[in-house]
Amino acid sequence: MSGHIKLNPTDDHIVVKAEEQETQTSSGIYIPSTASKERPQMGEVVAVGPGKMTDAGTRLAMDVKVGDKILFSKYGPSEVKIEGQELLILNQGDVLAIIG
Repeated sequence: MSGHIKLNPTDDHIVVKAEEQETQTSSGIYIPSTASKERPQMGEVVAVGPGKMTDAGTRLAMDVKVGDKILFSKYGPSEVKIEGQELLILNQGDVLAIIG
């Protein structure tokens, strides 16, 4: 994410830069453009909210941090385009795993 874009997610929201999907398999088979348009499920965290507020007034700690590579639920994210860059915003509950 370029340094001039400043997004501050709220609560337990996470901003993710999705990784590009491969257009060719390791065996050399090309994936049709209709299949490669499917929303990616892997990406890098570029911004993290402060955490969800509990009824008791305390914030729950976030499990992910900026720079983490994550797998996330296919249908969880909202797509946004800011200054020409496509980003995804999702809730921490949509994160399935941290890679690494």
